[in-house]
Amino acid sequence: MKVLVTGAGGQLGGALQRCAPDFADLNAIDVDDVDLTDAAMLRARLAVEAPDLILNAAAYTAVDRAEEEEDVARAINSDAVGIMAEAMEETGGKLVHVSTDFVFDGAGARAYRPGDEPAPLSAYGRTKAEGEAHCRASDLLVRTAWVYEAGGANFVRTMLRLMKERGEVAVVADQIGSPTWATGLARTIWALVEREANGIFHHSDAGVASWYDFAVAIAEEGLALGLLDRLPTIRPITTADYPTPARRPAFSLLDCRATREAIGDAPVHWRENLRHMLREETRLG
Repeated sequence: MKVLVTGAGGQLGGALQRCAPDFADLNAIDVDDVDLTDAAMLRARLAVEAPDLILNAAAYTAVDRAEEEEDVARAINSDAVGIMAEAMEETGGKLVHVSTDFVFDGAGARAYRPGDEPAPLSAYGRTKAEGEAHCRASDLLVRTAWVYEAGGANFVRTMLRLMKERGEVAVVADQIGSPTWATGLARTIWALVEREANGIFHHSDAGVASWYDFAVAIAEEGLALGLLDRLPTIRPITTADYPTPARRPAFSLLDCRATREAIGDAPVHWRENLRHMLREETRLG
């Protein structure tokens, strides 16, 4: 099977390549290979690649900057997805598109289910929800949240850097979700592909955390692995204490039960996967 991975240089794109099964004749492209804001260039590249399957891990993810660059975010997060879906419609192929918890408003009191109606709060969330709408019934849409990977640009590595530099960090404690190790997400996506799944699925690691809880765990696990030489003071703050251009959902827990049932595996707690990632970080130096 000819598989094209977009967003090859990102956290998930890299993980999808490392976890690729033997049946995948893989090619991976990134921004240096094709500009997703250039519709003609993207169509031409897809015609050359002629994949049976597209794994779209590319996205405009600068959440705050998207408030000022919504047109650019839309070109990547929505228009490009539509072009990929059209290309697969023409050839009989399939699109696997990755979306986000930011399509929800965070006003719910239970974990968001795959069938729940999107209600985004931000330009980033709006453009991702618009991208979802381009997916056909035969495609596979996977929503995730709070993604991190060793060597990537993410909350875990930012916290480790700040904890080394400062004796104290302040972290938002009133936004709730579940962290997601990109390697685990990649494995789930490939498992769904192998089972020829279509429709909407959710994947995040098991358990519940605030960003503050996540930071505390990063400090404790980082100290245990020698990534930190002391425990910093971690001060909980509210969203109001740390205003940002884009509104974030206060509650973005995803209901992943249907995904686990579909691929027949057990959920892994986010703290266990954090340890896996931090061990990789130690190997990377």
